[in-house]
Amino acid sequence: MPELQRLRADHAPTVLAFELANRAYFAAFVTDRGDAYFDRFADRFGALLAEQEAGVCAFHVLVDEDVSVLGRFNLYDLEDGAAELGYRVAQHAAGRGVATSAVQELCRLAATRYGLRTLRAGTSRTNVASQRVLTKAGFVPVDPADPADLGGEPGTWFRRDLDSAGPGAAGPPGWY
Repeated sequence: MPELQRLRADHAPTVLAFELANRAYFAAFVTDRGDAYFDRFADRFGALLAEQEAGVCAFHVLVDEDVSVLGRFNLYDLEDGAAELGYRVAQHAAGRGVATSAVQELCRLAATRYGLRTLRAGTSRTNVASQRVLTKAGFVPVDPADPADLGGEPGTWFRRDLDSAGPGAAGPPGWY
């Protein structure tokens, strides 16, 4: 069963493999990270760990039984009880419910581990799969998103107030 793990230094090789293997797939939904991202991956990864250590962000990977990365699930800009949620799932894992389960688990962690009360996530109008994930995880559309916020694409901001009664608040069985 996949496990959501807080990002650690030893995840670097599998995160890089995940990003490279899914680069073209991700570029269909979001702006490509560009060659510089991969050329300087070690530096960027170190910066992520430093941000996490400073408490600004909380990064997670969804690790499969074979220790490969199935997805990345992140909380950005933790401040005043709120954060932004971002995620990406491997092409071969898409459509299997892993994104919904991991987002639900991250919502539980956001409330219990990180003390957050509200999450928001943006998605382009064309990314229907991501909209479904957010809706299933208890998010509701609240505002239009400026195209500048979503890599040039028009979209929608979704919001979820975190409490113990919301959808997925306890997470799916076995995800503790």
